[in-house]
Amino acid sequence: MERKAYSKINLGLSVLGRRPDGYHQVDMIMQSISLGDTITFAPADRLELVTDNPDLPCDGTNLMVKAALAFAQKTGKSADWQLTCAKRIFLAAGLAGGSTDAAAVLRGLNDLSGQPLDRPALEELAAAIGSDVPFCLYGGTQRARGRGEQMTVLPPVPRLDLVLAKPRDLGVSTAWVYREIDRIPGREPLDIRGLETAIRRGDRQGILDRMGNDLEKVTVARYPVLRKLKEELEALGAEKTLMSGSGPTVFGIFPGREGAEQAAEALGKQEVDIEIEVAHTVQEE
Repeated sequence: MERKAYSKINLGLSVLGRRPDGYHQVDMIMQSISLGDTITFAPADRLELVTDNPDLPCDGTNLMVKAALAFAQKTGKSADWQLTCAKRIFLAAGLAGGSTDAAAVLRGLNDLSGQPLDRPALEELAAAIGSDVPFCLYGGTQRARGRGEQMTVLPPVPRLDLVLAKPRDLGVSTAWVYREIDRIPGREPLDIRGLETAIRRGDRQGILDRMGNDLEKVTVARYPVLRKLKEELEALGAEKTLMSGSGPTVFGIFPGREGAEQAAEALGKQEVDIEIEVAHTVQEE
């Protein structure tokens, strides 16, 4: 059996403050996009993870392995599966690559085991694995609150065609970004309500006008290459540019697929150490 694991971007990300448990209170709208990994499930004598990306760990630190073990512990079902991951999502990129792979493993094992877990139980298990995993279970367009686990499903957005760009060897510490944002005096968190209203109306321009990411100001200030990428995407015709999550991936939204493909080709000629992909918004379930 195969299952697609779609990545996500943040259309809006608002950081409201630190919670007593150390996590930050967030309010964000996440959106699935077509760039994704493929997870293949095969019976085996023991749990094994295989991947085509040598930089991806295959031990117990990988969220796919954690998801399989958590599912087995919760249900009493066997974890003896070979999981093969064809990796296409950039690593450590702010695109929920690890979380979406974990979500695909949870849903895949649940289906293969006769669905012993209903949706609420699956979401509870997902939340214990990682903050973005509950969203990635079903994807689409959702508003997430709390530490990211309180989900509200929203109507599909009008199709958005994207170019994603990530400096190949740049990694950003999410913990560092959140620490730094706490140090910004008088910061006004992004208001997500207007963005949700535009989505519910199907107002494409309203969505573009209200998109934002509170974390971007921290990461872009530290890594000027991200500002340069945003400026290059804008010069190539992007209607809107934004960073996804805590970065370092930035993306540009273009009027259509053809414009996105042309921009990606041009950007690839200008930048040699950048991972670049063309994608579009998708709806999952």
